[in-house]
Amino acid sequence: MSHTPHELHEEFPEFSARIHELKTGDAHFGKLFDAYHEVNRSVHRAETDVEPTDDTNLEEMRKQRMVLKDEIYALLKAE
Repeated sequence: MSHTPHELHEEFPEFSARIHELKTGDAHFGKLFDAYHEVNRSVHRAETDVEPTDDTNLEEMRKQRMVLKDEIYALLKAE
């Protein structure tokens, strides 16, 4: 299986334990986590031409990934 860039544990290595904790204990975070990984994998498949798409759709998926990542980061920083 190929490596998918932009995985959350790689994007936020300092929050690796917190990601695991929230993923298993916070339903809202879990939904965001799943949504992020779904769109991240879609972007990766499009970028590598496994599932080609047009530039507009790819741009929208990248924006969606960025919004999810920002929301996840805010939750990771909150204590």
